[in-house]
Amino acid sequence: MIAEEIKKAIRDIPDFPKPGIVFKDITPILKDAALCDRILDAFAEQLKDTKIDVVAGVESRGFLFGLSLAGRLGVPFIPVRKAGKLPFTIKQKAYKLEYGTATIELHTDAFEPGQHILIHDDLLATGGTVTAASELIQEMGGIVAGFSFVVGLGFLNGRERIAPINDNILVLADY
Repeated sequence: MIAEEIKKAIRDIPDFPKPGIVFKDITPILKDAALCDRILDAFAEQLKDTKIDVVAGVESRGFLFGLSLAGRLGVPFIPVRKAGKLPFTIKQKAYKLEYGTATIELHTDAFEPGQHILIHDDLLATGGTVTAASELIQEMGGIVAGFSFVVGLGFLNGRERIAPINDNILVLADY
């Protein structure tokens, strides 16, 4: 099963990025091309009945599988970037973090109003960043089709936070 394969490949890094945090490092997955392919197969299979016009990958690790997933689904990919990273006309959304604030942005021509956008990231923790991405997409006239994550940290309650936006939440490996 894909969840066990993912968990076996993930490396725990204690006290990163600060003391008390156990970081789930997905980079060992990237060294296994066959596992990456199985992850994409799992996403594509479980999303086959979801109307998706565009995949939005959240910076930066949401780009790792997000672009390939968009290719598998035969739809465009758009990057949700940190402030100051996109060169064209943008729309921004500021949001709160546990330790401050952050801002994300999208190009104003990233998608057409009314399109169904799947929001993808590598990890679901508290859900703050994907909530901000959802709000930005909705402000721009998009419809959030759902969310996809390689890993979820269920004890941080991110699923509960984002479910009111759309309860189509796919997490391949949950902790």
